[in-house]
Amino acid sequence: MSNYKTTLQKILSGSSDANLRFSDIRNLLLHLGFDERVRGGHHLFRRRGVDEKINIQRDGAKAKPYQVRQIRSILLKYHFGDSK
Repeated sequence: MSNYKTTLQKILSGSSDANLRFSDIRNLLLHLGFDERVRGGHHLFRRRGVDEKINIQRDGAKAKPYQVRQIRSILLKYHFGDSK
């Protein structure tokens, strides 16, 4: 299974919100067609057809767990797990 699919599966399952690497989430969002803008430590992601902005920050090498939960809700709302 590709790294993108593995990361997507981990996010959607909700089983390891505190143990997801920032770089894996960033790469997944870029793979899904999101555009990235960096402002300081904030990585902001936008995509046509998605109303919400995604904001992630590093917590060491990991992403912040509450931001992973926010990403999960957006991915589920727009059915990203269905076709990937």
